Amino acid sequence: MSDISNFSGLGGSGASELFQILRDGRPRTKTELAEQMGLARSTVTLRIESLMELGLVGFVDEAVSTGGRPSSRIALKAGSKVVLGVDIGASHLRVALTDLSGLRLREAGRTIEVGQGPDVVLQSVVELGNELLDESDRAAGDLLAIGIGVPGPVEHRTGRPINPPIMPGWNGYDVPGHLQDHFHVPVLVDNDVNIMALGERNVAWPGVDNLIFVKVATGIGSGIVSSGMLQRGADGVAGDIGHIRVHSGNGVPCHCGNQDCLEAVASGPAVAAKLRALGLDAHSSEDVVRLVAAGSTEAVHAVRQAGRDVGEVLSACVSLINPSVIVIGGSMTLTGEHFIAGIREMVYSRTIPLATQHLQIVQSGSGLDAGVLGASMLAIHHAMSPQRIDAMVNGLSGQAAS
Repeated sequence: MSDISNFSGLGGSGASELFQILRDGRPRTKTELAEQMGLARSTVTLRIESLMELGLVGFVDEAVSTGGRPSSRIALKAGSKVVLGVDIGASHLRVALTDLSGLRLREAGRTIEVGQGPDVVLQSVVELGNELLDESDRAAGDLLAIGIGVPGPVEHRTGRPINPPIMPGWNGYDVPGHLQDHFHVPVLVDNDVNIMALGERNVAWPGVDNLIFVKVATGIGSGIVSSGMLQRGADGVAGDIGHIRVHSGNGVPCHCGNQDCLEAVASGPAVAAKLRALGLDAHSSEDVVRLVAAGSTEAVHAVRQAGRDVGEVLSACVSLINPSVIVIGGSMTLTGEHFIAGIREMVYSRTIPLATQHLQIVQSGSGLDAGVLGASMLAIHHAMSPQRIDAMVNGLSGQAAS
C-alpha cells in the first residue's frame, strides 16, 4: 500500500524501517527480513521484539520448511490497534473506527450543522468516538491517531481551518488541540476533498499513482494525487479549482470576491439559479437532480453545460498533471451521465491525445463513504509512519530505563 501522506518514505531507522517492510501485510520469516535489510538475524530479532511489545506485529502460520524445524513468519497485526476517521460535512458528522488495514470496525453518525461552531461539533466527535471505542472494548492505548476532514480550507501545518466560507466560528480554531485534550493521540486535519481523494484512491484505485478527485456540490474543489503522493502545495490550497475563472460566465459574482469562478458558474446552487431564472422551481443541487430525473430539457442542458465548464478547467489540469484517472464525486454526479458527459466532451477535445489516450473520467465508486474512509487513511498513514514508529519504540526504551 503506497503511503500518500507526508510520511511516505522509509525515512526511519531500526524497528521503524523493519515495520515499513511489514506494512503490506505479507508474512515473512526472520531470515527473509534479514536478507532484505542486509542485517544480521540477531539484529532483526531484537527489532521484531520491540514491534511485538508494541502489539504491531506477531507470528502467523508456519512457513514451509526445507528440513528441520519450520520457520515462524511475522506479519502486521492489523487488528491490534485502531484509528478514528471523522467526516465533518456542512450538515452531517460521521465517525468510523478502523483497524490498521482500513477495515471499518464500527461507525456512527449524526445530523449536525457545521455552522453551530467548533465547540458543539467537536463535542459530538468526542462523544461518538468514545462510544465506538467503548462498544469495541478497546483500551485507551489501542487508539493511535485521528484523521478529520472538514468542508473548508485548512492550513496543513497546524490543522486549523482558514477562512472557511461555510464554517462560521471555525477560522483559526485549534481543532487538533481540542481533540488531543480528550483522546491524547495525534490528530490530522485536512479539507474534505483531499480526504475524499485518499478514500477513493484506497478503495477503488489502489494501484493508481496519478489521480484527480473532483467534488462538485455546493462548492467545487479537487484533491490531487501525483506519483503516489497527495499534493497540498506550499500553503495547503493545491486543487482549489473552484476559483479558476471560466469563459462561459457573464459577470457572475463569487463569494471569494471575484467573478465567473467555476464554483459560481457550475456548482449545484449555480445551476439551480440558472434554472430559477428560466422559471423552474430549483433552489439546491437536490432540486437540479430532481428536475433532471423528471426529464426537464432545460435542466439537462444546464447540467451538461456545467459539466463543460468543469471540463474546461480540468483540461488544463490534465495538461499540467497528466493523471490516469479523474474521479467525479459530489451531489451533481447524481444527475447521471449528463454531467460527466459534458466534462469528457471538453477534456478530450481540448487536451492533446498523448495526455488522454489512457485517461479515464469516471464517477466516484466510494460515494458517501469517501470522506470517512479517507480520514481513516490519513490517520493510518501517520500512525504507521517511520517517525511515529520510532517515537513509540523510543517510548518503550524510556519505560525500560525508568
